[in-house]
Amino acid sequence: MTFMKSLLGGALALGMTTCAALADTPVLRAAVLKFGTVNWELDTIKHYGLDTENGFTLDVSGVASGSAGQIAFQGGETDVIVSDWLWVARQRAAGKDYVFIPYSKAVGGVMVPKDSTAQTLADLDGKKIGIAGGPLDKSWLILQAYAQQELGMDLKGQTEQVFGAPPLVFKTALGGETDAAINFWHFMAKMEAAGMRKLIDVADAARSLGLDPDTPLLGYVVKGEMLRDNPDLVKGLAAASRAAKDKLATDPAAFERLRERMNAKTDAQFDALKAGFIAGIPNAGRVDEAAADKMLRLMAQLGGEELLGDATSLPEGLFVQPGS
Repeated sequence: MTFMKSLLGGALALGMTTCAALADTPVLRAAVLKFGTVNWELDTIKHYGLDTENGFTLDVSGVASGSAGQIAFQGGETDVIVSDWLWVARQRAAGKDYVFIPYSKAVGGVMVPKDSTAQTLADLDGKKIGIAGGPLDKSWLILQAYAQQELGMDLKGQTEQVFGAPPLVFKTALGGETDAAINFWHFMAKMEAAGMRKLIDVADAARSLGLDPDTPLLGYVVKGEMLRDNPDLVKGLAAASRAAKDKLATDPAAFERLRERMNAKTDAQFDALKAGFIAGIPNAGRVDEAAADKMLRLMAQLGGEELLGDATSLPEGLFVQPGS
């Protein structure tokens, strides 16, 4: 009887200790697009316990749009969102202390039907292009600059543009309603798997403009006060993200368990999405801030104040660098 009481007391004490430890573990609230590819990484973090392993509990909620996530973040309803660092640069130039943890360097490109005669952007003269996003979409701006520099072509003036959400651009392109499509990388992967052909990668266009395609465009955004007041939490998020990427890049089973979530209709789509995600994993080292500054200055020239507000050069302290 005494032994049983001792055993029960020990188990109770252990349970209370575990509960206390869990209570002390900070919760990191993330608001991301419901169907965004970042969910593959966040799901992996949760499934393999990479959040608790790095000192926090991840709480993920879905939002309908990137702007909805930004509003929630600015209003203090969430701790972290995913956005591009150009948006963070704009916010920092406006006095907001936001910082950026690299997540992905994947970018899209221009796709055409497999039987299209187009070989370069010049062959789209007079054609209709479906574009994911709006007139200030970064890929569209880079492609315009590339066409002007390399082909002497006014891509905007010499084509008809139809702007829309990525799924709509995807469907109209497959249906032959447009002559070409500029879309995000994961829709581009599905288009290629469906038989469409890549005309040019935005990464190749960027390289021709003297930009570094290894500059990560998308990342986790947190507030500077969190980095100052709880640096271990921010470092934990960065470490969990990197561990999830390593898992997905090296363990086929890790991707296989995500297959339904990836909404891959065929093996070709699944393989293309997997390859695209892995190709978009940023380098583990420091972000080249000189290269990022060069990109921002070009974007400021192309998109102006409407795109970047008061940001005309890279604000100091924007990137959370490894070891900082």
